[in-house]
Amino acid sequence: MNRKTKQALKIILPLLLGIFLIWYSLESATPAERKELLDNILTADPFWVAVSFILGTLSHLSRAYRWKFMLEPLGYKPHFANNFMAVMVGYLANFGIPRSGEVLRAVTLSSYEKVPFEKGFGSIISERIADLLALFLIILIALVLQTEHLLAYFEANNINPIFSIVVFLLLIALGVVGLYVIKTSNIKFILKLRKMAAGLLEGMRSILKMKKKWPFIFHTAFIWIMYLLMFYTITFSIPGTTGMSAGAIMAAFIAGSFAISATNGGIGVYPVTIGAVLLLFGISKQSGEAFGWITWATQTLVVLIFGGLSFLILPIFNRKK
Repeated sequence: MNRKTKQALKIILPLLLGIFLIWYSLESATPAERKELLDNILTADPFWVAVSFILGTLSHLSRAYRWKFMLEPLGYKPHFANNFMAVMVGYLANFGIPRSGEVLRAVTLSSYEKVPFEKGFGSIISERIADLLALFLIILIALVLQTEHLLAYFEANNINPIFSIVVFLLLIALGVVGLYVIKTSNIKFILKLRKMAAGLLEGMRSILKMKKKWPFIFHTAFIWIMYLLMFYTITFSIPGTTGMSAGAIMAAFIAGSFAISATNGGIGVYPVTIGAVLLLFGISKQSGEAFGWITWATQTLVVLIFGGLSFLILPIFNRKK
């Protein structure tokens, strides 16, 4: 299998999975259930959807601002607008090719702010580690609040967060071993990799060199609080999800966070996953899936609007460069 075929499959297969789940979810429902689902979506309170949209936007603005704390120790002070637009084009790229956004984000900053790709990408990796720790903290709180329901869902859907954590730690260990091999080898090809790895490692170390660690922690907390509030406010838009417990909200939020990476932007998987989790808490399948669709659509709309505008505005904003 050649490289182009592999790249195409990475895009097409997750998209097909999402389309299949949409079809299966609708096909397995009765006409009355499909009507209820559609009615819930069409009659959702636009005020709370708008509030959720604003909260999502604030989280992205905070992410862009937080990034500067990691770039300053490297000697770079990019314009906030470029940081924000780089973040948004990265999110938009993930709808096409999953996980490509981080690469495009680093490339964008390299193009317009002359931040070396390796250093920019390394800072993004460190940033993701901080976000992963925040997610683990939310998982821990959710386990305390709703251990039985959350573990039942993970077991039913073969999701093992502990396994994911172990795999992640093993990947870090392999990365450390790989860096050691690159550092000690004298092979010409390895020497080229060493130069790239040095920049990448310097970018990753930026989180340890930050002078403004507390502002960084504040923005990390703010980003995830906005994520949770963006999710929570949608519950008020549908009668069937109003008054959900904190445990139900956090359980659905966590399951959605795992599901969204399964397809391009979570299409198909996200609402079905949210509906399945909320079913465990006594929320009807139609109300739960409608909630999932509205939440997913709101998050996606934020990315489509600001990501699309960023693609257009970036070259204009930086025309002098």
